[in-house]
Amino acid sequence: MTDKILNNTCPIPIQKYPRVMMAHGGGGRLMKNLIEQMFQTAFPKPSIDYQHDAAVFFCHSQRLAVTTDSFVVHPLIFPGGDIGSLAVHGTVNDLAMAGAKPLYLTVGFIIEEGLEMQTLWQIVQSMAKAVKSIGIDIVAGDTKVVDKGKGDGIYINTSGIGVIEHDLKILPESIAEGDGVIINGDVARHGMAIMAQREGLSFESTIESDSAALHDIVQKLIDNNVQIHCLRDLTRGGLSSALNEIAEQAGKTIQIVERNVPVRPDVRGACEVLGLDPLYVANEGRFIVIVPKKDVEAVLAIMKSHPLGKHSALIGEVGEPKQRPMVLLESAIGATRILDMLSGEQLPRIC
Repeated sequence: MTDKILNNTCPIPIQKYPRVMMAHGGGGRLMKNLIEQMFQTAFPKPSIDYQHDAAVFFCHSQRLAVTTDSFVVHPLIFPGGDIGSLAVHGTVNDLAMAGAKPLYLTVGFIIEEGLEMQTLWQIVQSMAKAVKSIGIDIVAGDTKVVDKGKGDGIYINTSGIGVIEHDLKILPESIAEGDGVIINGDVARHGMAIMAQREGLSFESTIESDSAALHDIVQKLIDNNVQIHCLRDLTRGGLSSALNEIAEQAGKTIQIVERNVPVRPDVRGACEVLGLDPLYVANEGRFIVIVPKKDVEAVLAIMKSHPLGKHSALIGEVGEPKQRPMVLLESAIGATRILDMLSGEQLPRIC
């Protein structure tokens, strides 16, 4: 079996990509191809359910979700957060998008020789504050130190486990024609906060990351018996890549109205200056929920009553099937175009 795997021809076209590029980790098409053609062929799908960033399985009749995530954000500390709180929020959010209540985290630190102890203390205390506010525990961990110049400060890996206490099938395959697509707030803030801090850019107002734990607002929807069809957080690749992933997995068309997508004026202005499309810029506290049309108004009311959903908006719907799965965007001038998945790398190392 081992010989068979080792003798397989590399599925990634080596002539075109002889080495890994930054774009292979950018959340867009190249990353999708790398995962599907390199990793999924080597690690065949086991007999458990995948829920995008989490896997769901039964243990003694209890439905559990497990996920893992790594964080390499630069700079380590940025307006609205740091790599420590981001590592906690990111993994908790992956569990939440599977409809799971987070229970426990593990954490691994890869620390570069020479990192200031005060910086490490700040990061660790930020993680401690985040897990306390969520009501979970870090139950295991590991620490490694690498040579100076080979670690860029610190990298963090977190894994999480959560419990699913409902019978909802929160999957792209569950979406149906006419379903509403709802977002919990404005987009592109995290990516622009990182970019401004990294490049030393100054705008009229300080743009802060939207980094936040989404488990509570999702649980509120579940507790109110909302028939959630799909959930997805809008991290690398932004809103566009998340919608394209759902459309492709579901075999459906998703139609979005650009003017309905909330973007703060300062963030929009920063994107225009840098030539970036906010629909492709990463977020760390934003998600979309897809629900039956009849439930849209009730869902909006529930979400707007939560601090992380005050600016929730209906941004589109699941449309009639086309020749292939796609996302269609009605632009501000009324024209309709295909909103494709991110191609290449817009903002490296934003999480």
